[in-house]
Amino acid sequence: MLMKFGDISNAENVFFEMNTKDIITYGTMMQGLLENKLYEKALDIFKQMPFKPNEIILTILFKICSEFTNEQTFQLAKNMFNEMPKIFYEKLSLINSYIHMLMKFGEISDSEKLFFLIENKDTTSYTVMMNGYNMNNKPEECLKIFKQMQEKNIVADEITYIIILNACSQIGLLSIYEPIVNKIPSNLLKHHRLQAILIDMWGKVGHVDKALKIFEHIEKPDVMIYTAMINAFGLNGKGHEAIDLYRQMPIDIQNEFTHISVLNACSHSGLISEAQSIFNNIQVKTKRITTVMVDCMSRMFMFDEAQKIIDDFELSHPPGFVMYMALLSAARNHRNSIISEKIYNRMKNLFPQKKQGLIAASVLLSNTYLSIGEDEKAKEIRFKRLSEIGKNKIVGITWTEVNGEVVQFKAHDHSHPRSKEIYAEITRISTELKENGHQYDSKWITREINDNESIESVLCGHSEKLAIAYNFIQQPIPNIIHATKNLRICGDCHSAIKLIVKIRQRPIIIRDANRFHHFDINGQCSCQDHF
Repeated sequence: MLMKFGDISNAENVFFEMNTKDIITYGTMMQGLLENKLYEKALDIFKQMPFKPNEIILTILFKICSEFTNEQTFQLAKNMFNEMPKIFYEKLSLINSYIHMLMKFGEISDSEKLFFLIENKDTTSYTVMMNGYNMNNKPEECLKIFKQMQEKNIVADEITYIIILNACSQIGLLSIYEPIVNKIPSNLLKHHRLQAILIDMWGKVGHVDKALKIFEHIEKPDVMIYTAMINAFGLNGKGHEAIDLYRQMPIDIQNEFTHISVLNACSHSGLISEAQSIFNNIQVKTKRITTVMVDCMSRMFMFDEAQKIIDDFELSHPPGFVMYMALLSAARNHRNSIISEKIYNRMKNLFPQKKQGLIAASVLLSNTYLSIGEDEKAKEIRFKRLSEIGKNKIVGITWTEVNGEVVQFKAHDHSHPRSKEIYAEITRISTELKENGHQYDSKWITREINDNESIESVLCGHSEKLAIAYNFIQQPIPNIIHATKNLRICGDCHSAIKLIVKIRQRPIIIRDANRFHHFDINGQCSCQDHF
């Protein structure tokens, strides 16, 4: 009871003063600490326990271990799993808990093997597996598991639908999203959490009108609902609408995420003065809110103003790494090596422990020098860090859907059966682009060019260009080409696509990591180049 009310201190006192403790006592204490997010203390209790763990203790342990990221904790959980009696394999709650932990550590293959061994999977089994794929950036696998679940007539609950809708939002294609939405039972559609997800998802597939329709039918929107709608406006370049709704929203329910959503909307619509006004009126400027404002200023190349916001923040807070990354990214886009070098050196002094982050920062600095033709300086920076670049780099993926089939492409992907046709179409598109004045921009190349490559061949191999070419080899060609990229679209692709739609007279809609880009046949993009 004490744990339920968050009275940790008294609960610990009672526990440690007990002369006789049984395995239930230890399990109760571990569960209470887990629920109060005191994971290290919960793990310590397990290590102190003199009993052999039963299925309940192991289930709790695996949940605790999933909250850590270190190898030592992972090995502890793995050893406990390997040593447990075989009969425990029949305990679904335990197996589900272990699969969740494996997925948190990125052990996808082991998770899959265990999942397929389960004979009587329940809703939680499927939901845990789907969530694991989402966590590991494999939304297409999440969709496959959901399909299996439907074929087995396993009833999905609210959590399942939230997870599958999140997978749909990563891929961002309406043809996938709509059939799933139509399957959601009407009783679940009344839940605010699911309504907020639906508003968010409709925004992420470019149907802000449908998001607004849901919003307008909710009698008493809560903070989740308002924030989802503001974010949907922002993603679709409707900055003024986002601001209007933000100002209509009761001030007493606005939270950090609401402020972040409206500032992002301002940033993506170039509404800098509105962003400044909103930011100045926010009473509690958290690190994340301040970071968004720094990003907003940086995108407009207002470096002095952005630095002033950082300086003010640091008067009463520790420095924020992401703020400097926003500045550095903008300096790279501005091709300003002086500012880039200054920011990078400051980051090295402030954040010597952020090894992986500094690697990413050094890549941005190197790319800045590449963009102004200082190749030797870029190589010097790159080679200094090259050995440290690990497996954590996110691979760029673009999804597109043609005739009901979802296809994904990576940069320079040759895995598709129609690869030869795709690259032949890329060559045709590239010829048309050059004939119409496009010049391939080397500043968007983020690696060394190999001897057998050119600036053109590297940039033409970007995943979004491959997805577009794939659409153009279809018979008939889709009336509107849709694609989703998990990273931000690069400047060369953005310029090229504006020209492609004008040449081919075919609208293209791309959703990247930041927003929607509606490329119209007049050669304009809805983002007004605020990408």
